[in-house]
Amino acid sequence: VQLQASGGGLVQAGGSLRLSCAAPIRTYSRSAVSWFRQAPGKGREFVAAIYWNINSTHYADSAKGRFTISRDNTKKTVYLQMNSLKPEDTAVYYCAADNAMHSATVGIRSAYNYWGQGTQVTVSS
Repeated sequence: VQLQASGGGLVQAGGSLRLSCAAPIRTYSRSAVSWFRQAPGKGREFVAAIYWNINSTHYADSAKGRFTISRDNTKKTVYLQMNSLKPEDTAVYYCAADNAMHSATVGIRSAYNYWGQGTQVTVSS
């Protein structure tokens, strides 16, 4: 299964971008999709997560108040609306999915079985 991330680009600080993740996978009660990001020279870090069939989202502290994760179950697509972008948000953004996600592990990279190819987000100062 291949997830398809898109929507990255170059934006000035303070600007906005919306990332999309097409996730054409069968979903179950605990299926979830998350966004991670990896800046140059750094590890891949959790950004936000959303469940397909449960009204629940999770955010990293760096994303709270600025980023919003949402989903369209009909289109099997998850979005990450990023506002008030900062230069430190510059990274490759990856979407990841799993069908047995628990809240205690949403932020753990190894908990996900499916990954997209990544989309570059560059925020200029």
